[in-house]
Amino acid sequence: MSVHVGEAATAPDFKKAAHVLLGNTQIRANVRRATETIRNKRALVVGEMPDWEQLRDSAQQIKRRVLASLPGYLEQFEAACTAAGGQVHWARDADEANQIITGIIQSHKQTEIIKVKTMTSDETRLNVALEAAGITPWETDLADLIIQLGHDKPSHIVVPALHKNKSEIRQLFLEKMNLTELGDKPEDLAAAARTYLRERFLRVKVGFSGANFAVAETGSVCVVESEGNGRMCVTLPDVMITMLGIEKIIPSFNDLEVFLQLLPRSATGERMNPYNSIWTGVTPGDGPREFHVILLDNGRTKVLADPESRETLHCIRCAACLNTCPVYRQTGGHAYGSIYSGPIGAILTPQLQSMEHSQSLPYASSLCGACYEVCPVKINIPEILIHLRGKVVRNGDAPMGEGLGMKMAAFAMSDGSRLAGAQKLVQLGHTPLEAIGLPGWSTTRDLPSIPKQTFREWWNKR
Repeated sequence: MSVHVGEAATAPDFKKAAHVLLGNTQIRANVRRATETIRNKRALVVGEMPDWEQLRDSAQQIKRRVLASLPGYLEQFEAACTAAGGQVHWARDADEANQIITGIIQSHKQTEIIKVKTMTSDETRLNVALEAAGITPWETDLADLIIQLGHDKPSHIVVPALHKNKSEIRQLFLEKMNLTELGDKPEDLAAAARTYLRERFLRVKVGFSGANFAVAETGSVCVVESEGNGRMCVTLPDVMITMLGIEKIIPSFNDLEVFLQLLPRSATGERMNPYNSIWTGVTPGDGPREFHVILLDNGRTKVLADPESRETLHCIRCAACLNTCPVYRQTGGHAYGSIYSGPIGAILTPQLQSMEHSQSLPYASSLCGACYEVCPVKINIPEILIHLRGKVVRNGDAPMGEGLGMKMAAFAMSDGSRLAGAQKLVQLGHTPLEAIGLPGWSTTRDLPSIPKQTFREWWNKR
């Protein structure tokens, strides 16, 4: 099975990529400013909810129930969607999904497609496959449009162009949209994008979307967004294609109540998404005349098979973990080498790639636990990071020196006398080390002081 996550199968070493990005002061400033704004907004709207923790518990239980019986829910969704006039396709991997989508477009003799909610299609590198087949994809989400026009890569799960400021976006629009004048206010940029996209909305006959949720009992698909482009994309075309990961299924329509409270607050600090589009199959005279759903595996069943990390599939792509992560807020998303960045990317990307690539990503964390505290579906990301680090070590791919260091620590700590000797060595070596400094550490912080007396010595004296 071929798995494509991000631009290449093998992500660059996180430490090297992060080192480069840490030198880009403009990106660092953009990322810090944007994440700080989202965090502050989130804190306000979450603080209004007296039952926030109960909602998190409910969402976690719903996700656990789905994953425990995922095949049954998928078959229920297929039956309901088909009964409503939709067509369901199953894709084992990225290549198969791209072939299905390309085939549908070509069967209607079309050469263009408008897109919204495209993170899953970024995972499969759909745009590359479409362009190779002579089909032009048009991204309609404002941030995705910025990324596409700039031949850039997304740096955030919810706000892909987070690393760009408005002056950079203005210059990009002037060049790519062939404009002679353009103001520098956000509303000026939005108006330019609206004009640019409106003609495509009215002309292109095939639409594509991802999905936030798919309801098993009704065969419905749900997309939530803040701009209205999604509403245009899923209603105007003659043919609608939706691709979603198999973990996006929820059991019932009533379950949306929980997630539609958690997702907007966690993602953008809004009480409710301005646009919530839910559609079921096809309706004569209303909306697309043909509807296709691609259910994508692409490594997800392998994640599901690991009981210690399967809760990774609980993720609803809110990016709250990114906005609070001290590592992401310093490096930005490009350092992760995948469309799935931040803490969730550090556990999701290696697993989708069967631990064959991206071995550095489980180490892209301080294990501070901030990501777990804000996750609306209570994914214990730090515990999964530790679990994946264990896999890396067992596969023999641990960072240089780690294996030897752990063996030395195990040797010293497995015997009381050896541990006491090691403590003495640390005490003796601390003074000269303090004077010399520890490379990469002492430049920004003090070396911790060593107690004059060990606990065992203190205990023996008493």
